[in-house]
Amino acid sequence: MAPSPDKPLAWLNDLNPQQRAAATAGDGPILVVAGAGTGKTKTLAYRVAWLVSQGVDPSRIMLLTFTRRASEEMIRRATAIVRRAMEGRKSEEDASGGAEHPHPASADAEADLSQRERFTNVGTAANPETRDPITETLPSSNPQSEIRNPKSDSLHRVWGGTFHSVANRLLRVYGKAIDLDPGFTVIDQGDAEDLMNVVRYELHLADKAKRFPRKSTCLAIYSRTVNSSDPLDYTLKTYFPWCQEWGAELKQLFSAYVDAKGVRNVLDYDDLLLFWFHLLGDEGLADKIGARFGHVLVDEYQDTNRLQAGILQRLRKTNKNVMVVGDDAQSIYSFRAADIHNILDFPKQFPGTVQITLEQNYRSRQPILDATNGVIAKSKKRFTKDLWSSRLPSGGEQKPYLITCEREEEQTDFVVKKILEHYEQGLPLKKIAVLFRTSHWADLLEVELTRRNIPYHKFGGLKFLEAAHVKDLLSFLRILENPRDQLAWSRVLILLEGVGPGTAARAYQHVERNSYDPLSIESFSFPTAARQPACLFASLLHDLLDAGRRVPLAGQIERIRRFYEPLFENIYENPEPRRRDLEQIEHIAAGYTGSRSRQKFLTDLTLDPPSSTSDLAGPPTLDDDWMTLSTIHSAKGCEWDVVFMIHATDGIIPSDLSTGDADQIEEERRLLYVACTRAKDWLYVLFPLRYYYRKHRFGDSHGYAQLTRFITPDLKPLFEELAVSREQSEDGEAGGQSGTTAKDIRKNIRSMWD
Repeated sequence: MAPSPDKPLAWLNDLNPQQRAAATAGDGPILVVAGAGTGKTKTLAYRVAWLVSQGVDPSRIMLLTFTRRASEEMIRRATAIVRRAMEGRKSEEDASGGAEHPHPASADAEADLSQRERFTNVGTAANPETRDPITETLPSSNPQSEIRNPKSDSLHRVWGGTFHSVANRLLRVYGKAIDLDPGFTVIDQGDAEDLMNVVRYELHLADKAKRFPRKSTCLAIYSRTVNSSDPLDYTLKTYFPWCQEWGAELKQLFSAYVDAKGVRNVLDYDDLLLFWFHLLGDEGLADKIGARFGHVLVDEYQDTNRLQAGILQRLRKTNKNVMVVGDDAQSIYSFRAADIHNILDFPKQFPGTVQITLEQNYRSRQPILDATNGVIAKSKKRFTKDLWSSRLPSGGEQKPYLITCEREEEQTDFVVKKILEHYEQGLPLKKIAVLFRTSHWADLLEVELTRRNIPYHKFGGLKFLEAAHVKDLLSFLRILENPRDQLAWSRVLILLEGVGPGTAARAYQHVERNSYDPLSIESFSFPTAARQPACLFASLLHDLLDAGRRVPLAGQIERIRRFYEPLFENIYENPEPRRRDLEQIEHIAAGYTGSRSRQKFLTDLTLDPPSSTSDLAGPPTLDDDWMTLSTIHSAKGCEWDVVFMIHATDGIIPSDLSTGDADQIEEERRLLYVACTRAKDWLYVLFPLRYYYRKHRFGDSHGYAQLTRFITPDLKPLFEELAVSREQSEDGEAGGQSGTTAKDIRKNIRSMWD
């Protein structure tokens, strides 16, 4: 796979030497340790383009990312790279009188694709139900060719997406081999909690004399145990110590929960990974699936859990062509069961690994990197790297600021003052961010920003699929797609006037006795008050089952919406913003066509939902410029010209809940590192000395804090230190001249005794 020495690959000149080495690396396991701001997305995109340029069929490339958008962005960039390279090659051939002849095998492979397949979204092309890349003719290798005639649109055939979305696709293809009904429904976290609660009540665990864990806690324990591959006892002892006494009951609950999902033919998020992992445990299937993909690329590998790492090891059991990209210094998601040892131990798990380190930073100024390098250098478990930059933007050689404030109020005043200063110097608010350890530490700042009329966006809020009206509408589709989905039946039936939980449960049992035929609902004996709405519902099911064969998905949703809107207007207050959400669902569905459009729509919306809903959203702002308030975890992957890191005190970072374990303390160090490496030009790290306890709003009870332990005395010379007192932060700073003197005041005081 080495490039031809006769012709330089000019399209690779955009990469620095380390990026180019990663993009053009040969076969076998490859670990790319990509420091913050070193261009890992660009490198992965060039890697995809390089593989395709060397004759690898795009449908034999698996690109695993942590968001759908990341995958789409990499494929978009790779497509542009290939197109640009082909145009450059064609210009050279035209100049020399040559002609471009498509390779026959490559042309044949493309001819097999329909127009829809060639231009479909990332992760949905090359219909896995009808095409198997193992049996396809692959382009042959031609060392004299700079770009071996891939069509740029063929890169959409790459199997790109998250671990969960790729697992869903594979299970739809190979599920029958393990007796998994390919018509399964994927349920979101809310539905998983509801099903857990159903089982919890069936086992009478809620009737215990002592408080039993709630449904959300039960699901959190279950999910943590699955993804970390730890024994339940260890999970309870380490992360849920208040639930340790319920170990035996939780095992019983989780076993029944697994059975309940099987009866209803539903999979939760964790099942997608578990089924993929165990699917690869079958040698025959593992060999077939492993052979299907010539190359596997994994982004953000430091954020994978043990289950995902196990999937990767089984997937590459024979073929060792795997590249993982990540930064151990940015591993900050252990609360989601991410395991930093996956990336640290990768060379042990894949012997013969070639390690490439990206150290040239394109984001931050060198003084900021000097400080962040110093912070992370004290980490005990890490890959050695020293980020450097050649940027000399507006900040020049200014060191990052380390600012001591007397109280939280002085910290807030300083931040607001500096925000306004940068704004007056011409910097848009969108290029400014304030970061914090947890959301509530920004409360005082939010009040002051509002008072000063400074617009801001804060990450958080109600997620789209958590909105009740959205879940209602999708439940109609889930019944049509999977009539065994009891949660969907229950949610829809309870919407009908005169139907309660008991009636809904009996109605579902009636459908179950009738082989899960949705139309059998019309023969169920509903209470008198519910007969008319039940009759209309049965008529809707008739209409939809017939329409499913000839009416596009958006048309089906439009019919459901007409039936549902009169119901939800009586159920929910403020229906207008909710109606817009329903219209949005219909609009999204318009992009789905084909016989499996309903299944794919439900799966995509569950695995990659919109981030927000109109219902219960914050007040809208018409200002086209606003600053960002964000937790550090939410800020990962982002960058701003100016970053304020507030509350950098011991007890907050590291959190006082994370100081009993050495690994947790190290993750807190990485959290500070992530926060500081978001800054491009200006970095302010602030810590207040005095905190007032919040028991009484205006109480005087307070305590003193100290600077985070991660900025040690030997690192302070890398910062410019400032101190902000109450007097300096108040309007009319010390030093101003007043018309009144102390002599005048004393004279007035003496006059009290005349």
